Amino acid sequence: MSALSWRWPFRRRGSASSEEKKGSSDDERIMEEFGVTEQLCEFVRGFNVSTFKDFPLHDRSEEPISATVTSNVRKDLTEWQERHASLVLSKVKEISQLRYTLCPRLLKDQQFWRIYFLLVKAYVTPYEIRALQKAKIKKISSEDNISAKKSGIEVEMIESKNSSSSSLLTQ
Repeated sequence: MSALSWRWPFRRRGSASSEEKKGSSDDERIMEEFGVTEQLCEFVRGFNVSTFKDFPLHDRSEEPISATVTSNVRKDLTEWQERHASLVLSKVKEISQLRYTLCPRLLKDQQFWRIYFLLVKAYVTPYEIRALQKAKIKKISSEDNISAKKSGIEVEMIESKNSSSSSLLTQ
C-alpha cells in the first residue's frame, strides 16, 4: 500500500457533516426567532452590576409574587420572554454570571428580568411582535380548520339524513 493511496479515517475538525450544519442552522433560526442576535449579545455583554443596581425601577416588593420558578427562568414572564431569557442565558455567559451575582442578594429574580427586558426593549420588541402575530395567525387558521371540519361533518350528516329519508319515501 503506497503512502498516497492511504487516507486518514477521521474527519478534520473544521469539516461538519450536512446534519451538523442543518442542526446549527436550526439553532440559528431559533435564536433569530427569539431575538437573540449578535447585536443584542454585544449590547448585553456591556451590562454590569451597576446597570441593574442603579436602574430606576419602582419598588413593587409589596406586590404578592405568585410566580413559580422552573429551570432557571421565572414563570411571571410571557412564554416568548421565558424562551428568550433561556436562550440568552445559554448564549451570553456574561449575563448568566451577572444574574448569579445579583440574584437574590441585590435583586429579586423578577426585578432582574423586568430590568433586563426594559433595557433590551428596542432590540427584542420587533421579534416579540412577530411571534405574537404568528401565534394569532396560527390560532385563526386552527379555528378555521375546526369550523371547516365541523361544517364538513354537518354536511355529511345532512346528506346522509336526506339520502335515508329519500330512500324511505321511495319504498
